[in-house]
Amino acid sequence: MKQLDINELNVFYGDFHAVQDVSLTIPARTVTALIGPSGCGKSTVLRTINRMHELIPGARVTGEICLEKENIYAAGVSAVSVRRTIGMVFQRPNPFPTMSIRDNVVAGLRLQGANNKGHLDDVVERSLRGANLWNEVKDRLKRPGNSLSGGQQQRLCIARSIAVEPDVLLMDEPCSALDPISTLAIEDLIAELKAKFTIVIVTHNMQQAGRVSDQTAFFNLAGVGQPGRLVEVGNTETIFSNPTQKATEDYISGRFG
Repeated sequence: MKQLDINELNVFYGDFHAVQDVSLTIPARTVTALIGPSGCGKSTVLRTINRMHELIPGARVTGEICLEKENIYAAGVSAVSVRRTIGMVFQRPNPFPTMSIRDNVVAGLRLQGANNKGHLDDVVERSLRGANLWNEVKDRLKRPGNSLSGGQQQRLCIARSIAVEPDVLLMDEPCSALDPISTLAIEDLIAELKAKFTIVIVTHNMQQAGRVSDQTAFFNLAGVGQPGRLVEVGNTETIFSNPTQKATEDYISGRFG
């Protein structure tokens, strides 16, 4: 439940300049949607928020990302500690296939050394309830996580993320692989989760961005081979009804992208 401040962020993959001079404030307990055409840097920015890009050889950043005024890139701050407070939900559900539903939920806590069964049982129920999944799986917690439907698997991954009680929850196109009913369930869940978490979501679905987000940031490329840039950010209703930049209007109206 903390505010994020991105200041003059630049992202490089080797010699390739992927994202240029992005500055963006993400208020606490809100949903911020990152939109824009493919390749404009949305997911790259998302991954830098919890330092996931560092898994790619040659990736580096300049600038700052501050969580409640503490720079997550400051000397001595480990990527592991950052990922404990900034969780990530990926495009495709990725439950651990050899683990039960219960063990999937508490996997992060076990890595941190938690082993009290009573405490872990409480976390399992609380997290699955938080992901609106408890009533569907409470009688089969020992079954494999990948035995669930696609939409249920994605909610299981959300339960796994919130079990460690992060401050921020990142979602990279969390509904792109789901059917419309499962998508609606995830969107309803996002609306509930923002009361407890600061949420950033990347989506190509303009209707989804309009439904779930409080703030929308539009990214675009200056030209072929050029880095992605933040073009405009503002209240979602305003961005969709009265953007200040023509490129934003053209993208939202479907003229390109």
